[in-house]
Amino acid sequence: MVQSLNPLQQTTPNEVPPLVGINDLTPVSCYARSLGLDAPWITTLIELSTRLFAGRFWNYLPIDVRYHDLQHTAQATMCLLALGEGQRRTQNPPLSNRDLELGLAAMVLHDTGFLKTSGDEAGTGAKYGHAHVLRSCALAASVLPPLGLSREEVDDVLGMIRCTGLNGRPDKSNFSNETRRLVACMVPTADYIGQMAAPEYPEKLPFLFTEFVEADDFGNIPADKRMFASANHLLAATGGFWRGFVLPKLETDFAGVYRFLEAPGQPGRNPYLEAIERNVALITARST
Repeated sequence: MVQSLNPLQQTTPNEVPPLVGINDLTPVSCYARSLGLDAPWITTLIELSTRLFAGRFWNYLPIDVRYHDLQHTAQATMCLLALGEGQRRTQNPPLSNRDLELGLAAMVLHDTGFLKTSGDEAGTGAKYGHAHVLRSCALAASVLPPLGLSREEVDDVLGMIRCTGLNGRPDKSNFSNETRRLVACMVPTADYIGQMAAPEYPEKLPFLFTEFVEADDFGNIPADKRMFASANHLLAATGGFWRGFVLPKLETDFAGVYRFLEAPGQPGRNPYLEAIERNVALITARST
């Protein structure tokens, strides 16, 4: 069972909540190096991703969405590395450097499907919301082989990215080994927790609603088939989304790997889930 948390639980004195000050991929590079990952390869991957989001790679335009932006990618990737560190600290055998490197590649590229290309002037990349996972996979399949990934490794990374979709199921996907399947549980876990635990989450949620609207408009989704009727509807539904959808999915579909985020020496205490509960409580209070 998922632990029950006090929605108003506060951090301990002098403790910085998770993901504070994470705005770009610079901290990701530093964290990855501290875990012993291949420094030149990490530098190349992070530089490529930064250039992609800045519109300085091939014919891609700068990211123009305000929720699934570079900050979100950085926060989710930091969460992934924290999961990797926690797994290494608590599990035997620990994840290898290569396992974590493939997870890192999946994480930094998982939302590149929101990027537009030159000549695509209408609207923002949010219009690709319903297809962004497939578009992210297509881009990853193009950029990863030149970075030295084998065909098998590329297939594993694409499988990890596909697991970030709403219906992602690592246990129903093919991976080269069970360790890579474990990383495939960690990638979507970091995607959900990284965004919901971020201190900016309550303020950025209205941007998510505008992305939903643009994607639904682009996909010709009828009004009565849309998930949310208004931004306030989205805010009011956040608590139910967290407790009724995300938490059960983290526990079952993603094998409960969120526990790797527990504070060292404090079994059962998860600062990331505490941050989410505080955010959800704040959002719920604002929407009533």
